[in-house]
Amino acid sequence: MNDLAPLLTPEGRALLDAVRDTAPADELAVATRLRRDHPAALVSAALGQARLRQRAVAKFGARDAERMFFTPNGVEQSTRAPVAAHRAGRLRELGVTSVADLCCGIGGDAVALARAGIRVLAVDRDPLTAAVARENAAALGLSDLIEVREADVTDVDTAGYDAVFVDPARRGGRGRVFDPEAYSPPLSWAVSAALRAPHAALKVAPGIPHEAVPDGAEAEWISDGGDVKEAVLWFGTTPGAVRATLLPGPRTLLGTGLPDPGVRPVGRFLYEPDGAVIRAHLVAEVAREVDGGLIDATIAYVTADEARPTPYATAYEITDRLPFNVKKLKALLRERGVGILTVKKRGSAVEPEELRKKVKPQGPNAATVFLTRVAGAPTMLIGRPVGGAGAAGGGSGS
Repeated sequence: MNDLAPLLTPEGRALLDAVRDTAPADELAVATRLRRDHPAALVSAALGQARLRQRAVAKFGARDAERMFFTPNGVEQSTRAPVAAHRAGRLRELGVTSVADLCCGIGGDAVALARAGIRVLAVDRDPLTAAVARENAAALGLSDLIEVREADVTDVDTAGYDAVFVDPARRGGRGRVFDPEAYSPPLSWAVSAALRAPHAALKVAPGIPHEAVPDGAEAEWISDGGDVKEAVLWFGTTPGAVRATLLPGPRTLLGTGLPDPGVRPVGRFLYEPDGAVIRAHLVAEVAREVDGGLIDATIAYVTADEARPTPYATAYEITDRLPFNVKKLKALLRERGVGILTVKKRGSAVEPEELRKKVKPQGPNAATVFLTRVAGAPTMLIGRPVGGAGAAGGGSGS
């Protein structure tokens, strides 16, 4: 979709309503039928927008996604609504009533800010993206709080705003950009913009190295439903603070500067910290909560002798420990009648699906196997989730 205007006409809006629930398999037949009475380009644009809206439901929810407009990059790069709402809530708690939203994209963050009662200047240099953001503000009844401006963010005067929010583009022609100075605009520029405002929040990739966090910034890693979504550099809050925030909730774990918890023998329970906790380097805080230690100096699994509920890790009761050996694992699973097998890995090169194919689980029972290292040795730990202990899900990692 290169031009939003045709979709905003009565004919365009009627077509959007007509194709709203079109399944991918039905697109060709629907397009053929509609082109008898409507321009082919408009039909294609409506179907493309319907497809983007369907993808956007996961981030914005059906109610908003069905009313909003999107671009392919806008869907891909937009913040999940719960994460944007969390950030907006923090700014509101700081007393912020106006925000300059730089690199606003299709306006998802501006919407969250406005819904928190904050006045927003939303800026993007791409004409289509700015037009989409403006239309989204209108579609959601927030035009009175959101001013959209098509401009280069480096030319915008943010004086007079309580806070600056910057979401630099982290994708280039070759995919994701990992160097913060290769963001558009670069992180150094975003930091300089942040330092000119009373408060600021800079959205960065969750993989940002801790040494790249600027002096004077607070760093927050955020997960939603167990998936790490972003890191935020806060200015005007608590310089040097580190936190992991888990949504829904929110539940926030603050860093206390604890040393590494040390390695100890595998106990009866294994704790898998949430990904935001791991990214924030707060595994030691979880270990203290459960009175545990690490299974290996380089692996973010915590072991303990007791089950202690914590929202920051998922707890498993370990029933078996084996050196890495596929044949022994297959025999044990057959003996236990395990047909529902969850495979997690951290510190192992073996792919979970590869292992599943080799052991061919069969039977009515369920188990979880961890492919990992214990005191440096490749090891398989078999267990099951502890009911009610650890509401947060931690993803598998290497």
